[in-house]
Amino acid sequence: MGDHSLKESLVFEAPSKEDGQKMWALAKKTSLDLNSAYKYVMMAEYFSETCMTVKEKDDVVGFVTGFIQPDNPDVYFVWQVGVDASQRGRGLAFRMLDTLLSRPVMEDVSYVEATITKDNKASQALFKKIAETRNTEFTVTETFPADVFPGDSGEAEFTYRIGPFPYAGSQKKEAD
Repeated sequence: MGDHSLKESLVFEAPSKEDGQKMWALAKKTSLDLNSAYKYVMMAEYFSETCMTVKEKDDVVGFVTGFIQPDNPDVYFVWQVGVDASQRGRGLAFRMLDTLLSRPVMEDVSYVEATITKDNKASQALFKKIAETRNTEFTVTETFPADVFPGDSGEAEFTYRIGPFPYAGSQKKEAD
């Protein structure tokens, strides 16, 4: 019962621009690459339907930032997934992405992608779990070799691609 009441206290929703600073503060507390505060405010304002916050009371304890790729409208790109230390180990990252992928704006999305470094085992496991749960494949390809980043500031980023998976939009088209 205790775990159920905990889950009930979490609110999953599209972020507002006011949530941007809370998303930035959470990113700052984690091991995520910290983007400018403006990036989080901008994502919350202009990409709110493809982003998510999870709040406990008024605190943002989790977020996802991402967008549907303009040149590939069937691909959703996950920019960052942040989870507060108080929520780790509870499947919150999976629940956020799973909930986000069920939104109407995602109905024509067949693939989910993110770039992940080889030492980021948590993100790798998250993508594998989504692929398994949605009964689809995932592939890994090197996208950004370390030498494309300035100086010694980056490590290679690999694209994890999940899919294809059908959504309401693709099933509706098949029925027509």
